[in-house]
Amino acid sequence: MQRVVFPNKVLPYFLVAPQIILTVVFFFWPASQALYQSLQREDPFGLQSGFVGLANFSFVLSDESYLHSLKVTAVFSIATALLSMVVALALAMASDRVVRGRNVYRTLLIWPYAVAPAVAGMLWLFMFNPAMGTLAYLLRRNGVAWDPLLDGNQAMGLVIVAAAWKQISYNFLFFVAGLQAIPKSLIEAAAIDGARGARRFWTIIFPLLAPTTFFLLVVNTVYACFDTFGIIHAVTSGGPAKATETLVYKVYNDGFVNLDLGSSAAQSVILMILVVGLTAVQFRFVERRVHYG
Repeated sequence: MQRVVFPNKVLPYFLVAPQIILTVVFFFWPASQALYQSLQREDPFGLQSGFVGLANFSFVLSDESYLHSLKVTAVFSIATALLSMVVALALAMASDRVVRGRNVYRTLLIWPYAVAPAVAGMLWLFMFNPAMGTLAYLLRRNGVAWDPLLDGNQAMGLVIVAAAWKQISYNFLFFVAGLQAIPKSLIEAAAIDGARGARRFWTIIFPLLAPTTFFLLVVNTVYACFDTFGIIHAVTSGGPAKATETLVYKVYNDGFVNLDLGSSAAQSVILMILVVGLTAVQFRFVERRVHYG
């Protein structure tokens, strides 16, 4: 293999400098500030602070409301990831069979990814608003007592659907790319051998999509933990009765609303550790079942 040699030894550092600066400014610096503040206890006005060690972490981990948010986050993340990936895979399989207008269908399915999370949340809130939502009216007309502003389970279902809808387009792109990479000769040979559609999917298509599925599993987990703040804030604001208050929303609520900066910083550090640990577990154990063909 031929090695690439830069004649100017300084040029490589200039090429990677923008990315390094962005990473330091927008990741390492805020992370270090959060870690520092998690060891401090400040007054609400930020005029005085004192070192308290791990007292903030001890308080957070023993707080029942934080443990409740942890359970809410687990349910929300699992449901959002599964729903968005299953629907995206079904749409990718359907569009892969389309002969005419395939690019038009795929373009229309990709559009929702361009919608901002807060806007996506407002769209679903308008449709299911108990006062003026069209779909909410249809539910009540069919005997369903729909009111996500009072029912925690209904509120959770609404934010899960909204968050999954926002992520379907992203998953759809990767599943379509994975399906296009599968040799058609394998599927045709299985069809000749008598394997029907469902059997071909579970024995040939899905195993070959395992690397894509594994990658999307990690991405969707991180998405559900961090990038769904806008949806929850727009739709339920963590309510009713904290039924949809995930960990990332509790960080905002305690830090920016209640001005408990030390507890909020400790929660952000714990959340970062949880996501990194979960990603490491997925790579350690789930990847064993992934076969890269």
